[in-house]
Amino acid sequence: MSDWFTPDEWRAVALSLRVSVWATLLSLPLGIYVAHVLARRQFWGKQVLNGLVHLPLILPPVVTGYLLLLTFGRKGLIGHYLDQWFGLVLAFKWTGAVLAAAVMAFPLMVRAIRLAFEAVDPKLEQAAGTLGASPLWVFLTVTLPLILPGIIAGAVLAFAKAMGEFGATITFVANIPGQTQTLPSAIYTFLQVPGGDPQAFRLVLVAIAVAMLALVASELMARAVARRIAGT
Repeated sequence: MSDWFTPDEWRAVALSLRVSVWATLLSLPLGIYVAHVLARRQFWGKQVLNGLVHLPLILPPVVTGYLLLLTFGRKGLIGHYLDQWFGLVLAFKWTGAVLAAAVMAFPLMVRAIRLAFEAVDPKLEQAAGTLGASPLWVFLTVTLPLILPGIIAGAVLAFAKAMGEFGATITFVANIPGQTQTLPSAIYTFLQVPGGDPQAFRLVLVAIAVAMLALVASELMARAVARRIAGT
């Protein structure tokens, strides 16, 4: 297969997979927590939090990328201190692509997991609590197994969104071959070059294949979890 793709194409595919996996894994714990808060708690400012979570879905991706640049750039509100105190620079680095992908994918992840939380009957958790189980133990033994299909769905949606993220990523980390050029950026680059259509088409096929594999895998895992829950 090494003859089918150029080194630059392989690097773009590998970087996209790495960015998508890290974006999904790093945002998953926060996604579960935020989904739980939105599904189960009532507090002042809940609609504000809900709006902030879903804001990347309705903002132009370039705007989101620009806001990330203002916040996490080397001279940004937070990026300045990350650079000064920890030597951590996100802008124009592949780690910045992880942040951009995670921000853009976060609303889809939270939405899927929140629906899973809302589908769980609170009486089941209350019953476990009356038997002396702590809230953490109730969550781990009752709630978590029931929402696991939703977590899987949210993670797959986030992974797929991260794989396809373009606008925020190219604004925040640019399009540097071998460093920040992800799969969508590489496709865009090839489409701007005369005679680059074959390379772009190959990468489009890779994107479709990865997305389909992720969806099939998530479906199989969700069914396995559902069968396990039904058998308990």
